[in-house]
Amino acid sequence: LDLLPSKEGEDLTKCFLLRVVNILLHYIEKTFDDKSKILDFHHPHQLLEGLDGFDLELSDHPESLEQLLVDCTDTLKYGVKTGHPRYFNQLSSGLDVIGLAGEWLTATANTNMFTYEIAPVFTVMETVLLKKMCGIIGWRETEADGIFSPGGSISNLYGILVARYKQYPEIKARGMAVLPCIVLFVSEQGHYSIKKAAATLGIGTDNVIEVKCDERGKMIPAELEKNILQAKRKGQTPFCVVATAGSTVFGAFDPLHDIADICETHKLWMHVDAAWGGGLLLSRKHSCKLSGIERADSVTWNPHKLMGVPLQCSAVLTREKGLLGACNQMQAEYLFQPDKVYNINFDTGDKTIQCGRHVDVFKLWLMWKAKGTYGFEVQIDRYMELAKYFYKVLKKKDNFKLVFDAEPEFTNVCFWYFPPRLKHIPKSFERDQELQKIAPKIKAQMIVEGTAMLSYQPCGDKVNFFRMVFSNPATRQTDVDYLIDEIQRLGKDL
Repeated sequence: LDLLPSKEGEDLTKCFLLRVVNILLHYIEKTFDDKSKILDFHHPHQLLEGLDGFDLELSDHPESLEQLLVDCTDTLKYGVKTGHPRYFNQLSSGLDVIGLAGEWLTATANTNMFTYEIAPVFTVMETVLLKKMCGIIGWRETEADGIFSPGGSISNLYGILVARYKQYPEIKARGMAVLPCIVLFVSEQGHYSIKKAAATLGIGTDNVIEVKCDERGKMIPAELEKNILQAKRKGQTPFCVVATAGSTVFGAFDPLHDIADICETHKLWMHVDAAWGGGLLLSRKHSCKLSGIERADSVTWNPHKLMGVPLQCSAVLTREKGLLGACNQMQAEYLFQPDKVYNINFDTGDKTIQCGRHVDVFKLWLMWKAKGTYGFEVQIDRYMELAKYFYKVLKKKDNFKLVFDAEPEFTNVCFWYFPPRLKHIPKSFERDQELQKIAPKIKAQMIVEGTAMLSYQPCGDKVNFFRMVFSNPATRQTDVDYLIDEIQRLGKDL
């Protein structure tokens, strides 16, 4: 290719990048246009076989820059516009333009987060952000610690890893064989990453004990106490409790103070998975839902969810300084030399499981500069208002039924749609079998037509229901009204 650093490449490079930026700007305009489709749906085999002018196969010979620009356009064309005002499919949605600019700068700087030596600004920025987040949790900033990791699942893994190391530092050198049969506890509504972490860390999924929840999906403290005593009687050794602040499906907040009391009594590590709910700490009106989080030993918080930072951006925070380092460091001599010219406390790479680590902090730092803490608060309070509005509208409609009758605690609103033929049939096994098929059919139609995206799932004895979540700054009340009409349009004859 004749782009920079090729000798004569300056003009060509400039021209190429400006054209790429134009493709991106065009895409952003379409993303925010509620009349545009969310996606142009194709089946996997269609993408593999190639669509007109868009071929995913790789050749031995280079292709022209013109073709690459077409490929860039098509890649966006056949993808999902996650910033679209009617994209409600995931907890992370929306497109923040300042965050996007941050991501561009990060990619341009193209450095690695393991040492201050090669990422001087970014490593100090990470320190500043972690301090800020620890302060918001309610920890004394001088004592707390943390690291940005590749997503909430990995942050939860760190929480459990550090919990185990704190109790059994010998694990690091000698492995699981020297430990008793250790068990941890999580609510039955907790995220599946907890079991995944237990499998990865050699604890085993059988040693993750799921604690019963109340009708709103919150862990029942008395059940936790019961499970701990039961495990001890069986000869198992409890070491950690994972509480959830903002569960994935119901948006439930476990009673953190009660759980902290139990953890103190039994000397257990308390990890709070606030990947989804952590952003609520920025709202003076709603942060009380996480009351007690300051008593946790570690916390997962994903700014790429409620705060709308571009993927990925997740932090694991620990109340005790130095534990992450002690647990993970291997002191590789080619990276972490002790005799450097600067303060080597900023060489944070040895606190992590990774060696190479992407810069996830700059886009968050830039967005925080742009909005201020109060800007995030306004945005988050708006999502809560939208959830309340959605709930109130659904409550009045007799062809929709809410999974919970009470006002939503978070931005998750769970509901069923009843087509006219099922509306007046009393609840029975047969009716539930029919209702189970409704949400998947409506969703399939929505995706094919590209009008909206919304997730559904069964849960316990509840057959498939829709889960609406608000975390997209582009969403307005009109989009909520549109979604309700759309579900009725696609579902009325099912």
